[in-house]
Amino acid sequence: MTITITSLGGAGTVTGSKHLLDFGSGRLLIDCGLFQGTKALRELNWQALPIDPKTIDGVVLTHAHLDHTGYLPRLVKNGFRGPIYATPSTIDVAKLILLDSAFLQEKDAELANRYGYSRHKPALPLYGKHDAQQTFELFQPVDFHQPKAIARGAELLFRRAGHILGAATAEIRVGERVILFSGDVGRFNDPVLPDPEPVPAADCLVVESTYGNRTHDVVDAAAALGAVVERTVQRGGTVVIPAFAVGRAQSLLYHLWSLREAGRLGLVPIFVDSPMAINATDLLCRHQDDHKLTGEACAATCNIATYVRDAESSKKLSRNGMPKVIISASGMATGGRVLHHIKAFGGDPANTLLFSGFQAVGTRGRALVEGEREVRIHGESIRIRAEVADLPALSAHADANELLRWMGGLRQPPSRTIIVHGEPDAAAALHSRVERELGWPCVIPEQGQRITVE
Repeated sequence: MTITITSLGGAGTVTGSKHLLDFGSGRLLIDCGLFQGTKALRELNWQALPIDPKTIDGVVLTHAHLDHTGYLPRLVKNGFRGPIYATPSTIDVAKLILLDSAFLQEKDAELANRYGYSRHKPALPLYGKHDAQQTFELFQPVDFHQPKAIARGAELLFRRAGHILGAATAEIRVGERVILFSGDVGRFNDPVLPDPEPVPAADCLVVESTYGNRTHDVVDAAAALGAVVERTVQRGGTVVIPAFAVGRAQSLLYHLWSLREAGRLGLVPIFVDSPMAINATDLLCRHQDDHKLTGEACAATCNIATYVRDAESSKKLSRNGMPKVIISASGMATGGRVLHHIKAFGGDPANTLLFSGFQAVGTRGRALVEGEREVRIHGESIRIRAEVADLPALSAHADANELLRWMGGLRQPPSRTIIVHGEPDAAAALHSRVERELGWPCVIPEQGQRITVE
């Protein structure tokens, strides 16, 4: 039986992950994400896949982030009707993310039509809430460590990957062959999420390379966060943290709670201004087995912040000049309520814009972290005079050393290692280290390249 893997997304970029596994008469799609970042990448979301969605037997999700799940409603809209396999907590989180994405797609189209700034007449959403709801009907939960027979004789096994709530590595057994998809690998020794679990063996490994060319600073992440907040408050300023609503927001709340328990931060108010982050934080306590926090610590973490639920309260928060911490989506400052806070607070040197996760090429977050001090928001040019802080130690992604540590858990080398989900420099750096330090043969696929599993 010939087994092939084709990257329909997540090749040469950190977004749009879609990896097609063909085996005999079976066809699985591992992850189904949106492209994000540059306009050229975003426009790829509108292009038809090179395969008919109706021919896909099933989709396997490693985790719920938009760059791994956000294309699902479009896939369903275009005819896919097979099962979508994911861990129970991934399903719960994905429902939040996809409904929010559908709402934003519809809202953007509505505004474009109202104000006439789109070249498309009329502007249409990539998908809507109805498409998202149809997608939910296809979800099938698969527990960790429980082998599951799926499409046409394949077998699926999820192991914990850390990264975010419910995240998994996906081992797919086809006949005698084992193909392992890393998804996004999390951090070792994270205070909230479990360590990425080792996998004993695989014939082929498909591994992400988000931080393939970087190592995180060996610092106390909570202490570094506390230092940023404290110096900003001493200036009389506000800390605005663009944070991924699922994963980073909850970890940030835990760090802030631990700092306050240690007698730091004083009474500086903390706000979470993201309806999706609020709902995701509730899921943290609901899925107690998927993280390290005790019930008491989980409740305390969730209760440290004031939750801003409606748009009017969010506007009042932007007008509030008192020192505070605002956690708001999106994590790369590509949209959402955080843009209003950047407009409101970005021009004052007393304030701080704090980035705590990976910033993709073409995003406002990437531009600001790299030193750009003028960004366009809602058609306006906004001058940034606030401090811009970048704390990669708070990232949910494994760095290059942690990726190699996780790969080193394989007791025998895969016959082929396919490096995906990374910008070219990051993928190339990881490729070099894997060949040099592990002695494994590697390949970095181009978009649409078909690779045979040996």
